Amino acid sequence: MWVKFADGVEGEIDFANEFDGPIFEPLKDVNFFKRFDLQGHTLHWKNDADFAPEYLYDMVKKSLS
Repeated sequence: MWVKFADGVEGEIDFANEFDGPIFEPLKDVNFFKRFDLQGHTLHWKNDADFAPEYLYDMVKKSLS
C-alpha cells in the first residue's frame, strides 16, 4: 500500500508479515484488506484492526533506506 504523510514522507508499506494475531487474520483476505477507511491518523478496518500511525510512518521510513 502506498501512503503519504502530512510532512511529505511517502512510500510503500508491505503488510505481508504484519498480520499476527486474531484481529489481523481477516486482513489476509485481499478483498477485506481493501475495505479500509481512515480514522484519526491511521488505517482502520471494520473488525477494528488498525496500526498506530507512528508504526506506519516507521515502516515507510525503513522502506526508503
